[in-house]
Amino acid sequence: MSRVSRRRLLRGGASVLAATALSTRGASAVQQPSADPDAVVNVADLGAVGDGRTDDSEAFEIAYTFAAARVSGGVGRVVIEIPAGDFLITRPQALLNGVAPPRPASGLRFSGAGRRMTSLVFRPGTGPGSFLCRNRDVWSNLSFERMQFRSATPGASFFDSYSTGQAQDYRFSECEWMGEWEYGLVLSGTDTNSEMRWEACRVGGRYRRAFLYSGLTRSGQQEPNDQDQFLNYWFTDMKVEYEWGNFLEFPYGGSIACRGGSYIITGRRPQSTPEYGTTSTFFRFPVAQHHDSVQRFHAQDIRFEVRDPDVVVIDCVWNGGTVHFSDCDDTGLAYKDFSAEVRPHRYNVGPRGPLIRYDSCQLVGRHEYRPASAPDPLPVLARYDMCLLRSHTERDFAVAGGTDQVPFVQFVDCIDAGGTSDSPAPASPSIPSTPPPCLAPSPSPASAPEPSPVTPPSPRPATSPEPSPATTPGTPDTPAPRDAAQADCSSPQQKPP
Repeated sequence: MSRVSRRRLLRGGASVLAATALSTRGASAVQQPSADPDAVVNVADLGAVGDGRTDDSEAFEIAYTFAAARVSGGVGRVVIEIPAGDFLITRPQALLNGVAPPRPASGLRFSGAGRRMTSLVFRPGTGPGSFLCRNRDVWSNLSFERMQFRSATPGASFFDSYSTGQAQDYRFSECEWMGEWEYGLVLSGTDTNSEMRWEACRVGGRYRRAFLYSGLTRSGQQEPNDQDQFLNYWFTDMKVEYEWGNFLEFPYGGSIACRGGSYIITGRRPQSTPEYGTTSTFFRFPVAQHHDSVQRFHAQDIRFEVRDPDVVVIDCVWNGGTVHFSDCDDTGLAYKDFSAEVRPHRYNVGPRGPLIRYDSCQLVGRHEYRPASAPDPLPVLARYDMCLLRSHTERDFAVAGGTDQVPFVQFVDCIDAGGTSDSPAPASPSIPSTPPPCLAPSPSPASAPEPSPVTPPSPRPATSPEPSPATTPGTPDTPAPRDAAQADCSSPQQKPP
């Protein structure tokens, strides 16, 4: 793979200079790819300074337009490298401007020097409606690695992804988001926008809506259910530590898996809003009705911190599907005065679910269930298996509405704040009622088995006092052992008369 310098990019004269324009017109003006099919473009070679003061928008526009022009056979051929530095970008869509044309393409990679070593500072003139990246059904297989994205204009957004079948397969590795955003990534369209992965990333900053918002209704779509084909979002080994806002919000359905990491909301919303009030939520699923197979959420090996009564781990109104927490812990601040009364897990439930399960979790406060009105009692919909209920007993842990008990919740082998569980405890070993054979009189070969303790003992010589039934025979003048099973079997035994 060859490297492309600014001199090589501009070698074609005026036609290539036109590539600095942001738009599809600029993309068509780039000279045709050379015989070398692959290239690495470094934005520093295209004029980017990276001092945090110089506007580097043009260098990024040139790099993207060049990459779009080198698509061959529907496959991208360019890696855009961004060295260490603070790169100021003031023009929306300067990093990626995928609009049709150009033709659909698969494969474009942005590579930095390291998280916080490479920082893209987005400072558009206005925040709301301004996106650093835009993909309007053009690109799939996009990769961003080892860089930071920082909003310097409150209310700007990072990525706008619209799809009717092409936009999919995004990967973010060792990336970080900082500053105040309206959206991190916002998804819309009718199909795909799926298979998106975040690995070892840090989500910081603040979010007026959400870091990942799946369900922006537009482009003729009137209902989120019209856009329910978006699936498979994976978050692995994340450090989610931001000030306020929502982490994941899915008016669309989705199949979502979060595995490993630490999830912390450090502050509070600066003001109450009609939609959110003052709460900040990690996982918010606010629409009940969805198509089959798009209501699935799984969280595993995550440590949550509930630092404030307005922090919510999950608020789910799905009327079906599954929610599963495995080996998660939100008790880190259970010693706080407010912790016993927080309700960080909240669910609407109905005759078809969702089916909710907690396995080997440590849980603070209470869990709130909002049952739908139904003519028949709800079946068991929620199960807690081998969990620690830090603040309450099983009887008081799950509540419906106010403090009503919920018969559709089941506890299995849990430990609660009372130190016990309503489930039967395992049987403890019992001390045998009869002495072990080494301490009992040895029967003659022809005699019957030793009589049970309720049978009067066999006659003893007159010189030997008869022991009481509760006394275990032992060596004279020696106290009987506390546990017959631990007695010294080598001690002398009495012989039958």
